[in-house]
Amino acid sequence: MHRLAVIAIAALALAGCATTPAVDDGRVHVVASTNVYGSLVEAVGGDLVDVTSLIDSPAQDPHSFEASAQNQLAVSKADLVIENGGGYDDFVGTLLDAASGDAVVINAADVVALADGANEHLWYNLPAMSLVIGEIARNLSELDPDNYESYYANADALDGSLQALEDSVAGVGAGRQAAITEPVPLYLLELAGFENITPDEFSEAIEEGTDVPPAVLRDTLDSITGAALLAYNSQTASPETEQLRAAAEDASVPVVEFTETLPAGEDYLSWMTANVAAL
Repeated sequence: MHRLAVIAIAALALAGCATTPAVDDGRVHVVASTNVYGSLVEAVGGDLVDVTSLIDSPAQDPHSFEASAQNQLAVSKADLVIENGGGYDDFVGTLLDAASGDAVVINAADVVALADGANEHLWYNLPAMSLVIGEIARNLSELDPDNYESYYANADALDGSLQALEDSVAGVGAGRQAAITEPVPLYLLELAGFENITPDEFSEAIEEGTDVPPAVLRDTLDSITGAALLAYNSQTASPETEQLRAAAEDASVPVVEFTETLPAGEDYLSWMTANVAAL
């Protein structure tokens, strides 16, 4: 039985007591912090949902995103808001505090009980996303009980695809080492069995946009020769990450690029499938 089957049965009870969303077009209006979560909602909701993703381009750096008045309006009209949480997209909380609506909120970090200070890039954690998919289906079913069967059928199909992807990548990097520029894809690398050899001081400095101490940079550059690959976040390049990339290429270490948001023309499943294939 799929992980969502029990939740789907429970939705039968919800169908009799929940209320439908007050929207003009009959769809559930959803705002997602990034197009990663927007894609998950679209996969579960299909034509029954209208999704606005606040960050929807790989050219946008989530760490420096500034919300607009249009973003505020979308949140104020939303039936459902989904965010990553864990300190990643705090701008959503600011928008919610200023909104006059009463949207239901899904916080992925809360769904998976993310520990304080843990890696917040949850969308690269495939088992965690299965839990989030279940929460999306549950909330859409509460907001729109007439269509709960469609939500749970779509969620179950997506969950099955993620389970297959988990199985295909598990252990492919066992016994090998990987270097990273940021911890963005670290959950996926760990699922594959890779050992991260990059000093935390390096990846933390890159993520926070601060200078890498010279000794740390030297140690990071020296360690690249022992790596099977360099996982490179192409959305936040810097002189230090470019030095690391050059060192990897000089040492014939493959560079695998990862992004924080969906590339153009991709959905979540196709994107993760491509990332797994690259590994």
